[in-house]
Amino acid sequence: MTATLRTTTHVVVRGYEIDALGHIAHTVYMQYAEHARWERMAAAGLDVQTLLQAGVMPIMMETTLVYRKELRFGDEAEIGCEFEWGTGKTARVSQPIHRGDGVLSAEVTSVAGLLDLSRRKLVEAPIERLRELATAPELLGI
Repeated sequence: MTATLRTTTHVVVRGYEIDALGHIAHTVYMQYAEHARWERMAAAGLDVQTLLQAGVMPIMMETTLVYRKELRFGDEAEIGCEFEWGTGKTARVSQPIHRGDGVLSAEVTSVAGLLDLSRRKLVEAPIERLRELATAPELLGI
């Protein structure tokens, strides 16, 4: 039997994520996006330990969050994570967050880079470096 690759990260809104208005606090959307990015990186074979041993770490350089529909306590949500690479040192990361009923709740878009931890500068050729390290680089769009 062939395993199906999960392309989203599933979460259920917890009580402590709710603000005074009854929906999740704005910072929680960012935490959901971060969780989904790390899940995608790990699925590609790039867990934190692997990256640290290689002396690199992904960094977020810019993030935009657009709210669409509320998420409330007990709602299920699916967070996507797609990397779009250009020819430079950065990637654009698109992360739609859908409620369990399929309604778009929020859109998180980011600009990410790969930091060389010893030089404290962006890796010049991040696609090539990630391909060397990843076991499933296609999950990162490379």
